[in-house]
Amino acid sequence: MEKKKQAVKLIKDKLNKKTFLSYKEIAEITGYHPKYILKLKRDVINGDISFVHGNKNRIPANIMSEEEKAKIIGLYKKSNVSIRKFCNFYNKRSYSCIYNLLKENNLLK
Repeated sequence: MEKKKQAVKLIKDKLNKKTFLSYKEIAEITGYHPKYILKLKRDVINGDISFVHGNKNRIPANIMSEEEKAKIIGLYKKSNVSIRKFCNFYNKRSYSCIYNLLKENNLLK
């Protein structure tokens, strides 16, 4: 986030003619791509600049509910199949999602 603030400051200085750096030089200083610097310039001119990510403090759309977690754990405890076959049977969540759930509940060796 500090790089973005530095880039915005340099862009504002360039727009106010306080510096003679080119946008390519600003990109090299901050480590951003020159196209992103031009996007930031557009945002500074329009007053749309934001230093906070838009999805901050939002709940993910694909989060697993507690009921679904309990259902998966209950089904897995009753079954005698491998985790691969169980994932193919359940087929609503990915293998890694189910694997991580079962591992954090100490159901896998």
